[in-house]
Amino acid sequence: MKFICGEDRNQMLLMPERVEDYVADANPVRVIDAFINGLNLITLGFSNAELKDTGRPPYDPKDLLKLYVYGYINRIRSSRRLEKETTRNLEVLWLLGKLSPDHKTISDFRRDNSKGLKDVFRSFVKLCVGLGLYGKELAAIDGSKFKAVNSKACNFTEKKLNDRLARIQAKIQDYLKELETNDEAEDKAAGEKSAQEIAAILNDLRARKEQYQGYAEELAHSDQRQKSLTDPDSRLMKANGKMDVCYNVQSAVDSKNKMIIAFEVTNQVSDVNQAHPMSEQAQQILETKALTVTTDAGYDSVQDIVACMDSGVNIHVAGTDFDICVPTEDAQAAVTEHKDGRCVYYSGRNIVLCPMGNVLHPKFYSKSKKRGIFSNPQACVNCTCKCTEEKRGKRHEVSMAEECFSMEYDGQNLMVKQVRIKADKSITRQRKSIVEHPFGTIKRGMDAGYCLTKGLGAVTGEFSLAFLAYNIKRAINLLGCAKLIERMA
Repeated sequence: MKFICGEDRNQMLLMPERVEDYVADANPVRVIDAFINGLNLITLGFSNAELKDTGRPPYDPKDLLKLYVYGYINRIRSSRRLEKETTRNLEVLWLLGKLSPDHKTISDFRRDNSKGLKDVFRSFVKLCVGLGLYGKELAAIDGSKFKAVNSKACNFTEKKLNDRLARIQAKIQDYLKELETNDEAEDKAAGEKSAQEIAAILNDLRARKEQYQGYAEELAHSDQRQKSLTDPDSRLMKANGKMDVCYNVQSAVDSKNKMIIAFEVTNQVSDVNQAHPMSEQAQQILETKALTVTTDAGYDSVQDIVACMDSGVNIHVAGTDFDICVPTEDAQAAVTEHKDGRCVYYSGRNIVLCPMGNVLHPKFYSKSKKRGIFSNPQACVNCTCKCTEEKRGKRHEVSMAEECFSMEYDGQNLMVKQVRIKADKSITRQRKSIVEHPFGTIKRGMDAGYCLTKGLGAVTGEFSLAFLAYNIKRAINLLGCAKLIERMA
């Protein structure tokens, strides 16, 4: 008896005679090949998709797209690592026909085609919708933080800049005092800095002070509250229980097979006001108006909830339970005493409706808070609710730019009804099992918990590939390679 032995390396034919024999029929790489071959990259706007009559011919963008999708499915996202795979990986040799583009070409393709990559992701979602892999009934929306290519040391807030400036000013005063003391003393004590050394330190401190003052002035004259140096689009936010410079990636996931419907890369610190745009994307892609959406308490924004209701979305935000008043074309409904009600701003009429149906008018604009202030003291005096004890009545602040604030309003002939917003716990309990599944798989299983590129556009392209790879893996697990390729054809 002897061990199981491999083939003799000195034999004439160690590898299969045909490249086609390198890959089995049920290999996922065949799904990647079939899907991308069926795309029209010219209409999707990919660079170099249309050949020119002159000049050196480029690589086919389909080949580079295949390489990236294969890489993301197999935990290989780096352009340098992908370059190595083109020379040693049999599946990649089969997929690209032994092409081996350099890492710069591979990297530039991802950076330059962010919009096209997102359209490819949507194309696969549309394909899977046609295959019945989406239930189109219940979707969960959530955001997750992904580490940006920017350290905390290269991110500045107003508070951080003020602290730095105060410390530098204190150091400058200390060194000036030391310089004055040294001038008065006859002999310099051992270990003390010379006048030239102190002057050099002071010059450095003053240069840093001037730099930080420039950052502070830049923030003061913009609508931003942070400045990042390495990746200007990234922001400091809370991630995994600590503060880090990240992107907030929003996703909408279908409940049937935990497949991603839509996503959006944002640099917003919180999830507030993200439910409506994500719900709209999900409705458009799934081509349905009757969609139920669930989110966690971080999306609790009355303005966002009302916008979802207006677009036909049945939204359930965990923990919500309050009254609002909304306009209606029907006869005015009786308004009862509300509990924990909230005000709603209607931009079309430039008014705010309180939970008792009273119209709050625009009063003035606060430049410091960048908010419009709405109130109606007379209505509050005669209101039976007494939800505020202020003599000026209930005041509601609306975030807006100064140029958007107007003293003109239309509150005439307005009929309203009171609506109770209360989340269904049987629906909100399903949220974690739906939307956390993709994020966990992408961060841990696919090693894509951090960004490799910089800027909102490039990062969007990066996550288009990650979410596309996730959906392809899910579709293969559900249908199998052969059936999926057959349905694609």
